[in-house]
Amino acid sequence: MNVLAIDTSTYVMTVAVFRDGRPAGELTTHLKKNHSLRLMPGIRAVMAEADMVPDELDRIAVAEGPGSYTGVRIGVTTAKTMAWSLGIPVVGVSSLEALAANGRHFNGLVCPFFDARRGQVFTGLYRFTDGTVEQVEADRLVLFDEWLDTVEKHDVPVLFLSPDLDKHRALLNSRPSLRANTGNPIDHVTRASSIASAGMNLAADAPVHLISPNYLRLAEAEAKWRAAQQEKDGR
Repeated sequence: MNVLAIDTSTYVMTVAVFRDGRPAGELTTHLKKNHSLRLMPGIRAVMAEADMVPDELDRIAVAEGPGSYTGVRIGVTTAKTMAWSLGIPVVGVSSLEALAANGRHFNGLVCPFFDARRGQVFTGLYRFTDGTVEQVEADRLVLFDEWLDTVEKHDVPVLFLSPDLDKHRALLNSRPSLRANTGNPIDHVTRASSIASAGMNLAADAPVHLISPNYLRLAEAEAKWRAAQQEKDGR
């Protein structure tokens, strides 16, 4: 199976191509730059390096969120547009699960997270057994301090992975009973190859137009609009 994988859900941008189910090329940048300007050139570069053309693709796998509203939209919209034009399916993969894959060899639980501001994070809890991923705690938006209480109750070593680790390192260090591990710097960057691997194992029977971002919360503008509508309806 030939797969293009895309992730722009954080400021990390990563693109990969699999040929016949094997990695053929991958590009990952850890820079706070505009994904809308860099994603398509990145896709073209990776496919050129892999000596592939779009018509050879069998499906597209994309990180569906959670993460940055703008980043998730860019990745999902690009994937859907390409899939629609090529007449191939697109599948969505949890951005958190894709990051958790970096800890597949860790003997314990893996906790990926992205900063969501105001002390909150997008996060979940995963376990890998013989290379198979199991979701132990569902993806959610939660105050990080409250989340650490939940994680600590499992009473096992936990590998925390995040491109935003430095923003929350002090809180982690203040909880020695948590048995927290943080791995190596490279482990905190999502790899599109993990998205491609997961995407190959997913059913691809959903119509392209039904694939949508998983934000885990409303955008601020939409939340304000709904609040205003509720206030209006209550008058």
